[in-house]
Amino acid sequence: MAASRVLSNAARLGSCIGSRHRFIRNLHIRGISSCVDPSHGLTDEQKEFQKVAFDFAANEMAPHMAEWDQKEIFPVDTMRRAAQLGFGGIYVQPDVGGSGLSRLDTSVIFEALSTGCVSTTAYISIHNMCAWMIDTFGNAEQRERFCPDLCLMEKFASYCLTEPGSGSDAASLATSAVLKGDHYVLNGSKAFISGGGDTDVYVVMCRTGGKGPKGISCVVVEKGTPGLSFGKKERKMGWNSQPTRAVIFEDCAVPVANLLGLEGQGFNIAMRGLNGGRINIASCSLGAAHASVQLARDHLLVRKQFGETLSNNQFLQFKLAEMATQLVASRLLVREAAAALQDDDAAALCAMAKLFATDQCFDICNQALQMHGGYGYLKDYAVQQFVRDIRVHQILEGTNEVMRMIVSRNLLSEI
Repeated sequence: MAASRVLSNAARLGSCIGSRHRFIRNLHIRGISSCVDPSHGLTDEQKEFQKVAFDFAANEMAPHMAEWDQKEIFPVDTMRRAAQLGFGGIYVQPDVGGSGLSRLDTSVIFEALSTGCVSTTAYISIHNMCAWMIDTFGNAEQRERFCPDLCLMEKFASYCLTEPGSGSDAASLATSAVLKGDHYVLNGSKAFISGGGDTDVYVVMCRTGGKGPKGISCVVVEKGTPGLSFGKKERKMGWNSQPTRAVIFEDCAVPVANLLGLEGQGFNIAMRGLNGGRINIASCSLGAAHASVQLARDHLLVRKQFGETLSNNQFLQFKLAEMATQLVASRLLVREAAAALQDDDAAALCAMAKLFATDQCFDICNQALQMHGGYGYLKDYAVQQFVRDIRVHQILEGTNEVMRMIVSRNLLSEI
């Protein structure tokens, strides 16, 4: 039923589809090499909404990917059209406007969308994570108040955990929330917030109690709340289609009614959200790597040096084979973790998937750029943007060094 909703929405959106982007077009017109086909192992329904996402990426995102990057445009209208397909609340429950799809379904969709624009898809994935957190940990009133608009992307959400002094050590966050009457008064700041300043709903981790994770709570802060302000728009290497700013709280009074879950539950909420966020961001890396493999293959088939096409060079043949193998191995691990997360916490497996896929997929994109030679360094060629956009995936949602810590602790705790 949930998949049917996505497909029916896709049919209604069909009239919005426009021209294709020349860098991604061949991926869909010429077909996909069978050994890296991302539809392998999917059900018929999953293949259908995967196709919807691929088509949306090719027609609505890829034609504008370079412009959004260069002009730093936050493509609100495009994202709202994606929400019409059910992509604004993919794994949010249907009773509050979500699509009610599984974590595996979500991974399939984000991988496909990322072939059109990694940066925009990555923001959509963060928005989905925030909507899920409200849907999962909010009470009935909060779910009804926030989720429908978020699922339609009439309102946009940001996740606020990282601070200037607490990145990997998230449990040491210092933003305070002091209870005064029927409000929490927040003071502090958050750093590197995707969508900051342009979004409407901020899911904020703040300290209501003592030191450590048990003193952290989660509140929803709405744009326009007195005492809420934003830093300058950061200038970034990639992810330029989404703004990044500091989020600042100065005696910012937030109603107690905006507390998600219970006091002291915030760190658990944050980590539960990040388990899914790690799968989502790994899926975005898969899309970039998939597109880069296809672009590299096409380039090798047409570029001539020393009197023959590069595809006849055995070294490059082997490199392409390694890239394809890295891609498929990454995809299998990400999908295994997504399936496990559906019914379990699966924190270590999510960390493995994020670590492996983001490292491998960056290497794939970087090698694809190398295969393009000097052309790969030009902004006329999409491969350089894939490299720039996915580099940060090895840093955010928990650095890959922290992913290694999570996996090793899980292994050693079982001895």
